[in-house]
Amino acid sequence: MSNADKHENLRLLEKTAGMSANQRLVVMLYALHPTDRSGAVLETAANLAKLVGMAAPVFSRTRKQVIEAGWLEETERIGHIKYYRLEPKRLGQNVVVPLRRAT
Repeated sequence: MSNADKHENLRLLEKTAGMSANQRLVVMLYALHPTDRSGAVLETAANLAKLVGMAAPVFSRTRKQVIEAGWLEETERIGHIKYYRLEPKRLGQNVVVPLRRAT
């Protein structure tokens, strides 16, 4: 992990200071877990819950709270499984591509 990555993770921890420990854990899990090209974590809630030692219902309830707080957004749905990514705006990423004038 590079120093830039470490600083980004510390900044994320600072931004989530008002959240519960479980909510912060879910945010950090999505921040650190491998993603696809769109930034989505392609893992089921049950597997993610197991990874952090949380009961699946607690993980799902906590993730719902994090979604409602605007930290996660749904990226795709395959069957009944929903996949999420961190909200780029929360990470301070510029998600708008500036328009260029046609010549």
